[in-house]
Amino acid sequence: MNSGANEGVYPLHRSKTIHLVRHAQGVHNVLGEDHSAYMPEELFDAYLTPFGWEQVDNLREHVHASGLFKNIDLVVVSPLLRTMQTAVGAFGGEASGDGVDMPPLMEENTGSSNRPEISSLNCPPFIAMELCRESMGVDHYNRRRSISEYKPMFPAIDFSLIETDRDVWWSPDIREKKEDVVARGEKFMKWLLRREEKVIVVVSHAVFLQRTLRAYGDDCHPTLKKEMSLP
Repeated sequence: MNSGANEGVYPLHRSKTIHLVRHAQGVHNVLGEDHSAYMPEELFDAYLTPFGWEQVDNLREHVHASGLFKNIDLVVVSPLLRTMQTAVGAFGGEASGDGVDMPPLMEENTGSSNRPEISSLNCPPFIAMELCRESMGVDHYNRRRSISEYKPMFPAIDFSLIETDRDVWWSPDIREKKEDVVARGEKFMKWLLRREEKVIVVVSHAVFLQRTLRAYGDDCHPTLKKEMSLP
């Protein structure tokens, strides 16, 4: 098939495998099509629903059964409650053994989860990265808490790359432009490619991932380009 697209061959040692994961169902995801319903401040930093936690459990079962879990070098997560709950629930460790003194990935019942503590034992490292947050502004469910609030909730997540304690990226009056989300996504992808890890999981958000992926694939066959852009 002559698609007109360029094809390339790259050495394996210069390649990465990046698994992109959208967070499980949050409380804001069950409000229907009326966008005004998504704006109340009560939705601030939305947490997972019980069904969302079922989705997390199913994903965890899949990554272990498929053998993916043992190959993961790093988990990168957007610093919002629903993404961190998804990340630690799906990719976190097993129950800590007796005498093992390690900080948990998530404390018991964090974010109204009714979940036990999640261990950081025998799992990849987790790092929070602001660049992979959801499209920002206006909607309170996309506003994060202060990092000083998150640290006791998620003690074993590395928040060192977050430059400010409070959320200075979110605005109550200005919604982030589509082109700015794309630019942020491209910056994030370049950051991933500069890292030394070869197999990376990214737990992020639907709009951010869709707009980021649409910026890629111009050198691929149109069918593949379209597939990359699907929600």
